[in-house]
Amino acid sequence: MEVGALQQMLSRFRQLQEDLQRQVNSVTVEASAGGGMVMVKMNGQKQVVDVRIEPDVFASKDQEMLQDLIRAAVNEASRRVDEELASQMKNLAGGIPGIAGMKIPGLF
Repeated sequence: MEVGALQQMLSRFRQLQEDLQRQVNSVTVEASAGGGMVMVKMNGQKQVVDVRIEPDVFASKDQEMLQDLIRAAVNEASRRVDEELASQMKNLAGGIPGIAGMKIPGLF
């Protein structure tokens, strides 16, 4: 492979990395459980940024149910972040053969 072609490919990878980081920083998803009784908002780095719990959940005083609802909402939000980032990665990497189908450890 020519040095120029290799440099061009590395430049495209750097640009892809920068674009992907911008995408990760811009992603925000919401997920709910229990018919909306618990809502979780998560960013692209899988950090929970907001949790809303309907007051009705507390009326039942069922700790286990609340724990289950929070767990379900967080897991669903995490799954949605993965889907969103995979979709964006596919769009960003569409021009680089072989990249679109790659799984990047820790990202998806």
